[in-house]
Amino acid sequence: MSDTQKLTPALSTAGRDLLRREIYKGLADRAAGRVKDLDVDAILAKGKELFQKCSISNARQFGVDGRKTLFLLLLLFAIPANDCSAQTPPPPVDEHAFERVPPTVVKRLATRFSLGAFAGRFEETPLGAVRKAVGEGTIQHQGDAGGSIYWLCYRRAQHRLWVVSHGEMGGPDHLVTEIVEELTEKGTETSTDCAIIPEKFAPLVLDGKLHLGMSRQEVITALGPPSKSEAAQIVYSHAGKLANGFDETAWLILRFREEKLVSMRGLKTTTN
Repeated sequence: MSDTQKLTPALSTAGRDLLRREIYKGLADRAAGRVKDLDVDAILAKGKELFQKCSISNARQFGVDGRKTLFLLLLLFAIPANDCSAQTPPPPVDEHAFERVPPTVVKRLATRFSLGAFAGRFEETPLGAVRKAVGEGTIQHQGDAGGSIYWLCYRRAQHRLWVVSHGEMGGPDHLVTEIVEELTEKGTETSTDCAIIPEKFAPLVLDGKLHLGMSRQEVITALGPPSKSEAAQIVYSHAGKLANGFDETAWLILRFREEKLVSMRGLKTTTN
């Protein structure tokens, strides 16, 4: 990889083509005498906008000096073809959600999920099966060894959905070990770097009961008393031993806004 490629953020194919068109147009106008020089500032502004859409935090590094035209030509040929949607991992786990949470729930949690008519099971359904059923999305990867994760990211309207496999617990088949869905407030700008999931795969339902939009009381009626309760969040925690002697641990982390469920996270691990 060239030094220029190392310094150049990845853009989607559409973004890369748009930036190329801007540069080519400027060069053509100057060659034809329609302009005296390139409007480099405008082109760089477009480039920075595209970089920022790809969650690039250091766009300011692309400063302009006396060699603006050379920089633009280098940029034109250096932008790689990676899709910046690959940089959208699931939201980090709130470690405070697990602090001093006793496993009070006797019944098993985070055992199954459904996306519309598609039915899956935690630690049994591979990410590839979800991808094949939905027909959209790309399995992404981040991290190494035991800290690695694989995921699919989807969106529809104000919903954002992550189907996750933890590298070690999910095994070589990348079995689903975690699912996260969030509902952003209306009017809030949402990222567009996840694949659009067809409406027929909505809603996401966990354990045949839980879905976004439920009231706090409906959740408690369906699942029973939570293991930990706070103003905006409740946690259900389960620990038990399976028939094969393995230990199973599972959590449901649920957040509310105005007493409505707007975020749910189901995790499950089985160890020997």
